Amino acid sequence: MSTVRELLVELTGTEEFADAARIGDDLDLAASGIDSGDLVRLVLLVEQRAGVEITADDMEKLQTIADYERFVAERSAAGAGGGA
Repeated sequence: MSTVRELLVELTGTEEFADAARIGDDLDLAASGIDSGDLVRLVLLVEQRAGVEITADDMEKLQTIADYERFVAERSAAGAGGGA
C-alpha cells in the first residue's frame, strides 16, 4: 500500500482507501467527501513522512491519490539525486 493511501486510512478511518481496486488512484479527494481539514492534515503528514515540502501552489494541483503519489515520487527522487 502506498504511503498516501496509508495516510488516508489513518486520517479518515476508512479502510477502503487501502484497496486500489475499490478506490482508484484518480479519485478526486475533495469530491469524495474528505473535508478540508483532513486534506490539510494529509499535506502535513505527507511532508513529515515523505520528507518533501508542499507549497500552497502545489496544494492546488494535488487533487487525486495519483497526484500525491506522483508528487512524492518526483520530489523524493529529486532530493535523493541532489536536486531540489
